[in-house]
Amino acid sequence: MKRLGLFLPVAAGVMWGSVGIFVRKLTDFGMDGVTVLESKMSATAIILFISIFIYKREWLRISLKDIWLFVCSGLAGMMLLNLCYNEAVTRLTLSFAAVLLSLSPIFVILIAAAVFRERVTRRKILCTLMAILGCFLVSGVLETDGGRVTLPGIVIGLLAALFYALYSIFSKAAMKKGYNVFTITCYSSMVVALVLIPVADWEMIGAFSMEAPSSNVTLMIMHALFTAILPYVFYTAAFTYTDTGKASILAAGGEPAAAMVFGLLFFGERPTVLSCIGLVVTIVALAFICRPEKKDKAESRV
Repeated sequence: MKRLGLFLPVAAGVMWGSVGIFVRKLTDFGMDGVTVLESKMSATAIILFISIFIYKREWLRISLKDIWLFVCSGLAGMMLLNLCYNEAVTRLTLSFAAVLLSLSPIFVILIAAAVFRERVTRRKILCTLMAILGCFLVSGVLETDGGRVTLPGIVIGLLAALFYALYSIFSKAAMKKGYNVFTITCYSSMVVALVLIPVADWEMIGAFSMEAPSSNVTLMIMHALFTAILPYVFYTAAFTYTDTGKASILAAGGEPAAAMVFGLLFFGERPTVLSCIGLVVTIVALAFICRPEKKDKAESRV
């Protein structure tokens, strides 16, 4: 059971790290970011709704006064997160985009400090600086001409991390009200799918589906399964066998590492020595950030 608790969050991180493969395939065909996201969210919402309806219908029950949570987690978190991350993987290497996204715990700390008055300690500041250093090394600017590193790409990647943090906050608020992750993911993805219906290029989705019905429709279903549905299932199931902090660390480590491997296998993005060091530095920094704070008088408040 302990081994399963270690495997599940890593598997979730690996699946999240595969986003770039699907996004680049769809954008190369001519889809814009909104259409790529709509193809994913509509498939996610349909698959989850049907699965929950068949397996456990009571999970579809929600209170009208809690709808705002699903709207916020869907629009402020899921939609903007995916739009920014999808754009980041087209402007940056897969590994660099994934490392930027893994910085979301830093934004959680900043938001918690501003909204909930949680203290920001010296350890958190040092770990944040350490994570930024790791991102700088992963970017490859010290070893290449920076052709795959652009300022807009970095800003968009950081925005993805911010929206990921917001999604975490809203989804945790929904879980505190008794909703499970399947209900939250289903209704959040449903909100996104409904909002994007009028602005998505459905002719492009249809053309992609009709060009090679078997393979292309399968690809869109896999996009939903491997980057939205299964990662959340594995990540949540991991909490049964391990604590939340350890699960988040393993997922945060698995995602950029997998993205680095996928970038090499599918797009010839060869990792350098410094980028590998930067990946390790970032993961270690996030591991220390995610560790529970100890009550230590020597640790001063900023």
